[in-house]
Amino acid sequence: SSLVTPRLRRPRVPVCTRRQNGTASKLGVTPAARPNMSASLDALVNKVVTVVTNDGRNIVGNLRGFDQTTNLILDDCHERVFSTTAGVQQEVLGLYIIRGDNIAIIGELDQDVDSQADLSVVRAEPLKPVAH
Repeated sequence: SSLVTPRLRRPRVPVCTRRQNGTASKLGVTPAARPNMSASLDALVNKVVTVVTNDGRNIVGNLRGFDQTTNLILDDCHERVFSTTAGVQQEVLGLYIIRGDNIAIIGELDQDVDSQADLSVVRAEPLKPVAH
């Protein structure tokens, strides 16, 4: 006999609506599905952040600003390219804009810890693209 796993039911959450020209239109996004990102990102403005993109790139720079769709503006940034045969290469990008729909994760970089790391001896597989 085979074991049957019971299906868990998700609680029903009403879909957000927005009024346009007096009519309500469904956005298809529930309030719980999209947290308030501006409050989280506001704390990171003018700090050094690291961003991992959906295609596996690792970009480090100063967060200068963002908008309602989580597009980021980074200044003095560089991309860290990982390899299994050589140390981490850092490609200078300068001022850079990253589309919000291309961001997998963003976080503050601890500059004290980062400055102590010898990236020339770090060997690692490059990240694979995010699978949706």
